[in-house]
Amino acid sequence: MVSTFLAHDLLWGMTALQLPADAPGWAVESLDLGQPVVVRRALSSPGHVAVGVRGRAREQRYATSMPVVAVQRRVRPEDLCQVESPRDLPALHALARLRPLLNASGWTWGISGSAGFELATGVEALHERSDLDLILRTPHRLGRLQAKELLALLDASVCAVDMQLQTPCGAVALREWAGSSRRVLLKDDVQARLVSDPWQPSLERVA
Repeated sequence: MVSTFLAHDLLWGMTALQLPADAPGWAVESLDLGQPVVVRRALSSPGHVAVGVRGRAREQRYATSMPVVAVQRRVRPEDLCQVESPRDLPALHALARLRPLLNASGWTWGISGSAGFELATGVEALHERSDLDLILRTPHRLGRLQAKELLALLDASVCAVDMQLQTPCGAVALREWAGSSRRVLLKDDVQARLVSDPWQPSLERVA
């Protein structure tokens, strides 16, 4: 089993017995149903990976850690790009329109958030007002003009589309990088900080 996991990966195999004693009942129920947990950005102890348990309600999110040896299956956001759903919802319509455009771009992209969870599990996590959450793997610097062009493409969708750029140093919102602010918020496993270059944050002072 691969032991290096990335934020937004879905992992199966965690059981309710591996939750802390004070975990909420809905988190226990979620794992008892065999649902996956979501890898999150945070430090974890050796042999563990930081994860979040999703509940039915939007506010039901529980941060914990999962033993790596318990992982039975992993689904990455990019594994879901070609998965389709028969449900009639704005987020899924937006995905259907964007899919061929993103596929043709040559970029490595993926689906996260509620849409990714639903496509991976079949559990109905989306509703009429759901945003579509996407990720874009950007191992090399994406120019801000190119980011603006990509954002314009996403903003033509029938629902709000939020894309995170996954740099080697953390994640930054496409909407921020496409904006006019000199510094943007970069999130890594340790902190969230304002940087001018999300691909080379070590070259500047921490805000």
